[in-house]
Amino acid sequence: MRPAGLWVRARDPRRLVRVTPLTTRQRTVLIVLLGVQFMLAIDFSILNVAMPVIGSGLGFRLDDLQWIATAFALPAAGLTLLSGRVADLLGRRRVFLAGMVLLAVGSLIGGFAQNPGTLLAGRVVQGVSAAVATPAALALLMVTFPEGPLRNRALGLNGALMSAGFTAGALFGGILTDALSWRWAFLVNVPIAVAVLVLGPLLLPESRDPQRPRLDVPGALTVSLGLLALIYGITVERWAIAVGVVLLAAFALIERRAAAPLASPRVLGRPTVRWGNAGGLLVFAMESSVIFLLTIYLQEVLDLSAFATGLVFGVTGAGAFLGGIVAPRLIARVGLTGGLVTGLALQGAFALALVTLGDTRTTGLVLTLVFATLGAFGHALGIVAFFGTATSGVPDSDQGLATGLATMTQQVSLTAGIPIMSAIATASASMLTGLHTAFVVNGLITLIGASVIAVALGVRKDQKGKKDVSTVSA
Repeated sequence: MRPAGLWVRARDPRRLVRVTPLTTRQRTVLIVLLGVQFMLAIDFSILNVAMPVIGSGLGFRLDDLQWIATAFALPAAGLTLLSGRVADLLGRRRVFLAGMVLLAVGSLIGGFAQNPGTLLAGRVVQGVSAAVATPAALALLMVTFPEGPLRNRALGLNGALMSAGFTAGALFGGILTDALSWRWAFLVNVPIAVAVLVLGPLLLPESRDPQRPRLDVPGALTVSLGLLALIYGITVERWAIAVGVVLLAAFALIERRAAAPLASPRVLGRPTVRWGNAGGLLVFAMESSVIFLLTIYLQEVLDLSAFATGLVFGVTGAGAFLGGIVAPRLIARVGLTGGLVTGLALQGAFALALVTLGDTRTTGLVLTLVFATLGAFGHALGIVAFFGTATSGVPDSDQGLATGLATMTQQVSLTAGIPIMSAIATASASMLTGLHTAFVVNGLITLIGASVIAVALGVRKDQKGKKDVSTVSA
């Protein structure tokens, strides 16, 4: 007879994995951290719908509206790797709570802004808060849940809520803007941040690298400035991309000689870290651009309203949420690498299927709902497997670095995917033809990436030497 508990089928059909229930402490930590991750995901997209209203209310010029998103994206992507390592050294809970303070401050600045400059300052502070809080929150999640089924369950919920948060942000932004004011898209963060600041010290464990080496200042400066230049180049001025590449190359040279490198070679040298982050780059960059392309298709080709478009994405968001819930069981059967490859394959295949979209509203809407929802399911599976792969085998002392690297990958890819696919879509004289071309390129890149990762990591090779039954205690 088997002991009591939840049993799941492992990668090897002859092997079962028993997962004991979460402890009360683990459930509490999970609720707090996932709630914050959900809020930060909403924060990334909540102002997209409200941008035109903000522009007319504060006097933004039309071509300056992009700065509302860019002001958030620059620090969110540029400072994550540094923030993750600082969390390892100073304490993840301490850094996480500092991020919550910054979120409340940035939200208050933006919510009460009376001119474009003040609002953009608030967005910059919000971006810094995301860079500080996100890797620290993920690191706390990793050290609370041991590697294996328990961690996969936590990451599954994290992926589900992250995907739902990106979708819910657009819906909440529209509702708050129409019912109250665009200012509430900022101010809604404040009471949540205050609640976390009150409860966090009581509920969250503190953890840090016990050795606490000296911070690598030259490495911190070059990687932060390099990432800022790279994102600025992608979103605003293309020449800055070259500056970013040079600075990141200098960072790589510095890290080889540093006594206490910011990005430890023992972490970056792990194949799972390298290829996991490569997979994460595709997971986020390609799916975010699909959502952007579908927004154009639904509103410009099918002539749907912004509200109707939001409802369509609400359905796809449900598919993503389901994918995040199902992901831990799928990963238990095929492994983290298999989950990442499968998620990318589904995401790429259904992006490719979007080439069948036409200009007939009924048919186009049905095909969009089916293919985009199935693609979102694969996307969520890819998110869970990406975070699990990119942090697997990394000791607790380096989890801030590993999660900071994963968060950096997420932020950079969310920023990079849209301008690349937008350029492809607008290169054609016909809007629908341009969208079709972009969908094909998107799907092929994702499928090729899935194949390369499958070869590089070996989907099945980690099954050798496993026992028939494993037990994971909480």
